[in-house]
Amino acid sequence: MSWNGGEPVAVRIQDVVEALEAAYPPELAESWDAVGLVCGDPQAVVQRVLFCVDPVEATVDESIDFGAQLLVAHHPLLLRGVHGVPADDPKGRIVHRLIRAGIGLYCAHTNADSAVHGVSDALAAALGLTVLRPLAPHAEGAQTGLGRIGELTEPEPFRDFVQRVANSLPTTAWGVRGAGDPERPIRTVAVCGGAGDSYLATAVAAGVDAYVTADLRHHPAGEHLSRADVPGTRVPALVDVAHWASEWPWCQQAADTVAAALPDTVEVLVSTRRTDPWTVHAGAASDPGRALA
Repeated sequence: MSWNGGEPVAVRIQDVVEALEAAYPPELAESWDAVGLVCGDPQAVVQRVLFCVDPVEATVDESIDFGAQLLVAHHPLLLRGVHGVPADDPKGRIVHRLIRAGIGLYCAHTNADSAVHGVSDALAAALGLTVLRPLAPHAEGAQTGLGRIGELTEPEPFRDFVQRVANSLPTTAWGVRGAGDPERPIRTVAVCGGAGDSYLATAVAAGVDAYVTADLRHHPAGEHLSRADVPGTRVPALVDVAHWASEWPWCQQAADTVAAALPDTVEVLVSTRRTDPWTVHAGAASDPGRALA
């Protein structure tokens, strides 16, 4: 509740949506994306809001436990067109559970990726980078766009930078992987929250020392590194992290955004449920030669 002349004023879902859309304008979303209010009454009163990466069973459970009236997720629940949401369908079941519990669902996806102070800004801040500009701006000189380029206060060896990334993000079974000379000095860094291998060439063109993103695949990564043999080409070292972990810092940023826009009116909470799908990581074989036999 907020107070107006001594009278309590209810905060509604629409008020929270307006705060989110001021920070992450829906018009910044990619044409294929599905952002906005998925379910819930815009006029419903909100006292508690939970922020997460994935709208899945675990975060619905957490929303109910928290007593939230709104769940704000980064990933869309219904990205592809659907003709129904029956309760025996995994996504339909989530919609039914949310409605029965009186919880709305709002998704901010690629609009949050591209906005000023968006997903990649949060990732850069978590790594201790000072953001300089977008990696892939919407237009020349624009501050909106995908990814960010930043720099460290002082250069450090690549092996230390990879450890910095691991120390700065939540632990996952996927872990953090680096590809490059362990002793290479790292100062300028490109980051892209989520799957960013489509911007490998953009990172090369930016001339950065390292590129941090998620879901790097074997062939694009290998082809990227092979470009180091081309005279005059500066190829950044690669750091691959779990998709969920790369976007999780945004949850606190979004929570702070709502708290600042609606001070002393709603209680915000960042989800601590690890919704990264990978759960087991096997270490290297004790006898590497045997592993290749």
